[in-house]
Amino acid sequence: MRISIEKPILRINHSSTFMVTDLAGQIQPNSYFGIFSDDTRFLSYYACYIDGHAWERLTSTTPTYYAARIELTNPEFTSRDGKIPAGTLSLAISRTVQEGVHEDLDLINYGLASVQFNLEIALRSDFADIFEVESRQFVRRGRLETRWDEENNELSTTYTNGDFFRRLTYKISNCSCPPHFANGRITFEIKLQPSETWHACCGYTLAGNDRVRKPVNFCYEAMVDNQIINTEVERLYHDWLNSVTAVNSCNEAVNRLYRQSVEDIGALRLFDYDVEPDIWLPAAGVPKFVTLFGRDSLIVSLQTTIAHANFARGTLKKLAQLQATEDDDWRDAEPGKILHEIRRGELAYLRQVPHTPYYGTADATPLFLILLHEAWKWLGDESLLQEHREAALRCLEWIDRYGDRDGDGFQEYQTRSARGIENQGWKDSGDSIVYPDGSQVKAPIALCELQGYAFDAQMRMAEVFEALGESDRAATLRTKAAALQNRFEEKFWCEELDCYAFALDPDKQPVRSVASNTGHCLWSGIARPDRAARVVQRLLQPDMWTGWGIRTLSTQNPACNPFSYHRGSVWPHDNSIIALGFKRYGFALEAAQVAQGIFNAGTYFASDRLPELYAGIECRPGTFPVPYLDANVPHGWAAASVFQLLQSMLGIQADAPGGYLYVDPYLPDWLSDITLSGLEVGNAIVDLKFWREGDRTCWDALVRSGKIEVKAKPWQPRSA
Repeated sequence: MRISIEKPILRINHSSTFMVTDLAGQIQPNSYFGIFSDDTRFLSYYACYIDGHAWERLTSTTPTYYAARIELTNPEFTSRDGKIPAGTLSLAISRTVQEGVHEDLDLINYGLASVQFNLEIALRSDFADIFEVESRQFVRRGRLETRWDEENNELSTTYTNGDFFRRLTYKISNCSCPPHFANGRITFEIKLQPSETWHACCGYTLAGNDRVRKPVNFCYEAMVDNQIINTEVERLYHDWLNSVTAVNSCNEAVNRLYRQSVEDIGALRLFDYDVEPDIWLPAAGVPKFVTLFGRDSLIVSLQTTIAHANFARGTLKKLAQLQATEDDDWRDAEPGKILHEIRRGELAYLRQVPHTPYYGTADATPLFLILLHEAWKWLGDESLLQEHREAALRCLEWIDRYGDRDGDGFQEYQTRSARGIENQGWKDSGDSIVYPDGSQVKAPIALCELQGYAFDAQMRMAEVFEALGESDRAATLRTKAAALQNRFEEKFWCEELDCYAFALDPDKQPVRSVASNTGHCLWSGIARPDRAARVVQRLLQPDMWTGWGIRTLSTQNPACNPFSYHRGSVWPHDNSIIALGFKRYGFALEAAQVAQGIFNAGTYFASDRLPELYAGIECRPGTFPVPYLDANVPHGWAAASVFQLLQSMLGIQADAPGGYLYVDPYLPDWLSDITLSGLEVGNAIVDLKFWREGDRTCWDALVRSGKIEVKAKPWQPRSA
């Protein structure tokens, strides 16, 4: 069984440009379909007709993330030459996206007689802001103007609102008959003899205030031919595939999930933010989050270390450049804070939303420090620490001064913006933080994982400053971390729950709800080892464990809804972080159980592609994972969770500055062998092989180039 993650759609993307249509390649009004770039919908309606009749879809697919092909045939209709039987004509619509979109139209007459008909294409543009598309509440602010250039076979629609500007140009070329434009439709007068073919190229150029995105001049077949690299998008695609650690195992489901995750992460690279040719950073997900997100890019970069650790460079560089320098209530900004989200659409341009950028996240700042340390451990590049030293110091100051809003030693959040996000942890929907009776917790809120992130950031940065020769600063950070760990245990531990509290409420009282957030406290290492075992077992109880992963909220909570966004659903990235936390405290069997649940769920989804989230229903005979209809796919966190789950089972830790790569593997019976080829650690390239012999997991390493020593070493909880 293969489950479509949402309503059947075709979706292609590259960098900041993406196109979403129905399976017939059409874009219906009042939907979230269209061609999008720079947070603007450039094309809001597309329909194709034969003499006024809709074509019938035969099949369609996306052979790669940047290309789609739709095969259509004609219904029975009466033309000027008489009745044309159904299925006589074939129309293939092929699309590829790079900066703009290239579209090929290919007709074939399979009938025994010549035919004449009109091929009609209807196009409309609303230039809606991405936020308006999502909310389905569109306000017309500016002026639209459409012009047909008969000499150049070019239809252009322009939108202006003051000095905000967008234009879509649809240009037809390589066409044997001249197109005409009337009544909002481009019409081709087609005449085909038996077996005759007809072709036209159509290019969508997307223009804005500071950029023009043009389509490639190659047709579909040349773009998807893996033997010939014709374009920049193909080169970037192959560069990515060649740079990533290869995985092969006895479990073909794991192999497929890994390959699809590599494809998805490659598809989410935001080239608009490139600082160097091979330094990338990821978008959060398609279609809603095709932009730079602080938390998302940081977590994806952390998850991706065993596949391509260099991903972290672009994330750190760009987020450091955009680090807040002033106090701004409208944007929830404070000096030193790492951004949440940046947008470039009309609403952001006119300052009607605070995403210019918006800083309403409480976890991105400590996560920046965690990634900086982890990137250094994988890349072995001390210049990375020197480059981001000042940004790191500003992050640490923000944690002390602004992250701890009331000076009690805990990290809290509360929005100050009229358009701000109420909940500023990773569960950032407005209804996600609840008391045991299901009622909402009001801000300020001190989430349990925020304390762990701050602790982990301080411990890691202590090691960084030791390496930079600043031992006094390192000692101060360890002292702060120890004090935070003690306060955390005293205030957050709930003996009767066998678990840490979800959060502290505005009165600093524990929110005694059982939620997946507490698993992040194992990943960060803030949890006391003797209590970690109880947390592990609590998260694997039936009210939390579905069989396909750990729920975000216990079913014992009245607010639990397995089909909600954050109150009972299953998120793959949440589970991969928790699995790594299990491994840190020595619970290898339980980490493998979580990995198996997520991997098993992944095998049900189309293309072996993990969605952003899915419903937290119980795994029972005859059931299957139920999709969350608005899930983003591809989604960075979800795709990269496959890498992190493998890391948790293999216990891979890098210490490139020290010249070591550590492993602590446990292979379950469903994964009796696995090989990682081309793993990069510092300047070394390593092949790792793991296999089971009875109940024992064995391993071997081959250092193909560079200098690194591979050793066995268990993960350890952090101790201040």
